[in-house]
Amino acid sequence: MGTTLRELIYDIGGGIPNGKEFKAIQTGGPSGGCLTSKDLDVPIDYDSLIARGSMMGSGGAIVMDEDNCMVDVAKFYMDFICDESCGKCTPCRIGTKRMLELLTKITEGKATLADLDTLQDLAANVKANSLCALGQTAPNPILSTLAQFKDEYVSHIVDKKCTAHVCKSLMVYEIDKDKCMGCGLCARQCPVGAIEKTDYVAEGHKLPSLKINAEKCIKCGLCMASCKFKAISKK
Repeated sequence: MGTTLRELIYDIGGGIPNGKEFKAIQTGGPSGGCLTSKDLDVPIDYDSLIARGSMMGSGGAIVMDEDNCMVDVAKFYMDFICDESCGKCTPCRIGTKRMLELLTKITEGKATLADLDTLQDLAANVKANSLCALGQTAPNPILSTLAQFKDEYVSHIVDKKCTAHVCKSLMVYEIDKDKCMGCGLCARQCPVGAIEKTDYVAEGHKLPSLKINAEKCIKCGLCMASCKFKAISKK
C-alpha cells in the first residue's frame, strides 16, 4: 500500500516494452477504471484509486500503450462482464448487453454521436441501479474511457477511424507503390487472393506494383508481416 502507479509500472514492471508510449493503466480487474499519465503518481490504496474512477478490486493491473484502442478495451471488458452477470437484476442483465451492443456498433463505424450520449446515460443507470457490486462497477471501463479518451470514441463515429489501427472494420491496408518492388510475396501469403498485380508509370517507365482489393481483404495482416520492403501499412 502506498506504492505509486509510476513505481509499479517503471520500477517494478520495467516500463513499456520497445519504447512505446504509455497510454493508460486499468486497475482492479474487468470492472476497474482506466487511469492516465496524470495519475501515475497516485499511491495504490483503496481510497485513492476509487477517487479517480478506478478501484483496488482483484489487485491486478493492465498497462496499455499507444497501440491499444480504448474503445476496443472497453468492449473487451464489457464482453467479459456480460458473461459474468448472474441475470438476477434487469439493469445488469439487460444494461450490460445493451452497452456491449453500442460499443460494438462504435468499433464497426456504424454509430452516431447520439449513440454516445445513450451509452453514457445507460452506463450511469446501470451503475446506480444494479443490485450487486458486479453491476454497480460494470460501467467503470466505459465511464473512465469516455472521460479520458472521448476523442477516440468521436474519431470512430465521425471520422470512421481507429487511431490505434485495432478495430478491423475501420482498418484499411495499403501498398505504397513507391516502395513496392512487385515481388509478389505478399500476394502468395494472402489467403483470399485480395492482392492483385498492377503497373504504374513513373518518369515515362512502366513499373510493376501490387494493390489490395479492399472488398476481398479480410485484414489478417499477413501481407504486411511478409513484406521485406515495408511497403504495406494499415490506416
